[in-house]
Amino acid sequence: MASLKSSPRLLHPSYRRLCQRAFVTTARRQAELVRIVEVGPRDGLQNEKTSIPVETKIELVNRLAKTGLRTIEAGSFVHPKWVPQLDGLQMANSSKILEHVLQSPPPSPNPITYQWLLPNSKGLDNFFAAFDAYPSTHNGYPTPPPSPTTDNGPALNTSSQDPNAMPSSASGVDAMSQSQSQSPPPTSSSTHEVSIFLAATESFSKTNTNCSIAESLARFSPLISSARARDIRVRAYISVALGCPFEGPDVNPHRVAELAADLLEMGADEISVADTTGMGTAPRTAELLRTLTAAGIKNEDLALHFHDTFGQALLNTTVALGHGIRTFDSAVGGLGGCPYSPGATGNVATEDLVYCLHSLGAQTGVDLEAVSRVGEWIMGELGRPNESRAGKATLAGLRNR
Repeated sequence: MASLKSSPRLLHPSYRRLCQRAFVTTARRQAELVRIVEVGPRDGLQNEKTSIPVETKIELVNRLAKTGLRTIEAGSFVHPKWVPQLDGLQMANSSKILEHVLQSPPPSPNPITYQWLLPNSKGLDNFFAAFDAYPSTHNGYPTPPPSPTTDNGPALNTSSQDPNAMPSSASGVDAMSQSQSQSPPPTSSSTHEVSIFLAATESFSKTNTNCSIAESLARFSPLISSARARDIRVRAYISVALGCPFEGPDVNPHRVAELAADLLEMGADEISVADTTGMGTAPRTAELLRTLTAAGIKNEDLALHFHDTFGQALLNTTVALGHGIRTFDSAVGGLGGCPYSPGATGNVATEDLVYCLHSLGAQTGVDLEAVSRVGEWIMGELGRPNESRAGKATLAGLRNR
């Protein structure tokens, strides 16, 4: 049976059935794991119009750490001139969050990687100044949980001998209730990595960072070298990879692939390909992934970052799953937006992503009920409605028990 990766029926309207079939057909030696990168505390909050107390941000990180997430983007060392919503206080807040994580690591059921966004080498210097203030807290855990490695084929169906049978968590009820069957003892083990960002279009690059794409690459080369010299992994975001607010939806996928290759050659450990505007569609997502593969970019070096402006984030996620991608970014409660992309709404909600992945038989390690409670709490703190449909439905079910 053809998988989604190669099937000419990729654009068939019954995409959900096709994705389920692609996700459960042939035997696999180990269960399918999908890694979720929670970007709510940084990317999710950067678009808020009012300043958020550092205590709220720290509490959000603490609560997320208890849900089974393994990677949390906790803050940024970005000068406010790059993101108008971030004033000097907000940048200082990230130092306080890092200090909190180092001094009082949030209890978690598993080791956690905390990510910190940087615009340039000065941002890296500011990160290290805060990081090095607590050298005794640096443990020997050398790398964050890697992007799950796959053979790019369809995933294991562990629930049936019938290769076309649905996975064991395919029903909505099962997916809603899926969580860790046994909670491991809390741990305080953590590691840290830094993130950089550049754009796939010149217009967005000049608006977002006041420099060209080539200048961005030149700026980040010494940063990556300095981070690697300290055994700090580097994640690189490629923004507006599936649509630009200034140049439209038809971003050249070959340009995105070239940037990904350049960043990996410079030493970046992971590339997060971002649909910053939410303009991405299933056909363009599939074309971009094919182009990246043709350029020699391995699936295990990639993550996808979808915004849900047009309601396409989960559809694009299932397309990426069929291609073999196993790392996805999301924000609890659907937090987010982009200061330089008018009209762009939040990231795909973590609760919705977890529900979708569990319904397809994937394992995330994330407790849907726990993360749904976090989403409700942070939206209440912000005075905003909860944007996660799965989160609201999960909580409604809990209240009706």
